[in-house]
Amino acid sequence: MVHGTVEPLVAPLGGKVEIHCHLSPPQSAAHMEVRWFRNRYTQPVYLYQDGRDVYGEIHKDYVERTKLLKESIGEGNVTLRIENVVASDSGEYHCLFKDGDFSEEAIVEIKIAAVGLEMQFNVNITNSEIMVECNSGGWFPKPQIQWIDSSRQIIPPSSESYSQDQSKLFHISTTLILNDNSKTGVTCNLQNPITGQKKWTSIKLAVWDPSGDNDLLAWACSRVAEGRPNP
Repeated sequence: MVHGTVEPLVAPLGGKVEIHCHLSPPQSAAHMEVRWFRNRYTQPVYLYQDGRDVYGEIHKDYVERTKLLKESIGEGNVTLRIENVVASDSGEYHCLFKDGDFSEEAIVEIKIAAVGLEMQFNVNITNSEIMVECNSGGWFPKPQIQWIDSSRQIIPPSSESYSQDQSKLFHISTTLILNDNSKTGVTCNLQNPITGQKKWTSIKLAVWDPSGDNDLLAWACSRVAEGRPNP
């Protein structure tokens, strides 16, 4: 039998990750074919065959980014290292050992995580309302959104939209429309669902007259931090 890492492994964007599999009971795999692949057997992420590494068969997306660590191949234990991790590396990997009629595999899952680099706040003021827009890019996977008022109450967003760039990283845009003077400040909170890392930006609002007799006044004080917001 072949066994792999049971729990999904979390890898940071741009970093490296190592995934393992081994034969049970232990036995030498030095003479076997060891193939790591995604959803297509014929497009290996890495291939070891006839006692050597077969670089010409590696899928183009993994050329010069993968390495098979074979220090323990005599006990049937191998490790695949993936470097310069990108968002598309997220998903399942098959580890297959083959020797004549013997063929067994295990599946290992990798989860890629990235926290957006910065957040931007835009404020549009009219005589009757404030529209606050929160934007951030560079997230993976899609972040969770939460608007919170100064009383720590959750406010439903007026809108939210997502898009992905060529690197599969997510850009988020969400708006909140305030049309009463009960909110003296709001926080846009984004969270990576895998790691729990958060980034947040707050805006404080001046007192204003919703009747329209006076122009609506507001001032923004933004701050961005990773980790959990202060209570």
